[in-house]
Amino acid sequence: MSQKVAVLGTGKIGEALLSGMIRSGWSTADLLVTARRHERGEELAARYGVTVTGNAEAARAADTLILTVKPQDMGTLLGELSPHLPADRLVISGAAGIPTTFLEERLPARTPVVRVMTNTPALVDEAMSVISAGSHATGGHLAHAEEIFGAVGKTLRVPESQQDAATALSGSGPAYFYFLVEAMTDAGILLGLPRDKAHDLIVQAAIGAAVMLRDSGEHPVTLRENVTSPAGTTINAIRELENHGVRAALIAALEAARDRSRELASGSG
Repeated sequence: MSQKVAVLGTGKIGEALLSGMIRSGWSTADLLVTARRHERGEELAARYGVTVTGNAEAARAADTLILTVKPQDMGTLLGELSPHLPADRLVISGAAGIPTTFLEERLPARTPVVRVMTNTPALVDEAMSVISAGSHATGGHLAHAEEIFGAVGKTLRVPESQQDAATALSGSGPAYFYFLVEAMTDAGILLGLPRDKAHDLIVQAAIGAAVMLRDSGEHPVTLRENVTSPAGTTINAIRELENHGVRAALIAALEAARDRSRELASGSG
């Protein structure tokens, strides 16, 4: 791991990626970071022993640049980088909704670009990072992106045409589960449980269900049916979920998230 990697705009996700890379064996001597605020840069340098630099300096020095800024800040950042970026540098974008063509049009000709949509479980090394190649990115560039983001969870390659759907399903996905846990905890309180006990019961149920989904190899319908005995408590709850259109609401919610991702890509706000 002798290549220099720069994380630009190091917020929570950027820091999670940085710390994961260090735990995976990357030398701090090969890691650069940039931050909007001087105090934030000092904090990262003290915590991880990495070099804090400016965006232009990072473009000149790093072999791979990982752009973790917000979508609305991407155009400004690319304008800072472009005059200083050798064309053989790999640029990885983690901005939701921004297509690789947006970066390619603003960077030196034939710059290899890889688009990655990760999610907040990167903070606990359980991310799902969805990876797509731009026009000039090779299999080697994708493998390098997988090596980097594999430090904080799993990776999956998809065609870029599927990125908006992946953003809706996986990038935003943790929020849906938090929302569900919040609602179920409120239900537990309504049923007479203290908040802390309701929370613990629901969180452990969520963890257990997730592990079974991951490790059992069973279809989710089969796993649900295993809990759903005839005329029992679970089937009564499932009936109410169906009566209230929960399945249709989830589908509509994910379509709305996908559509918003497309709006971001088109620059419509």
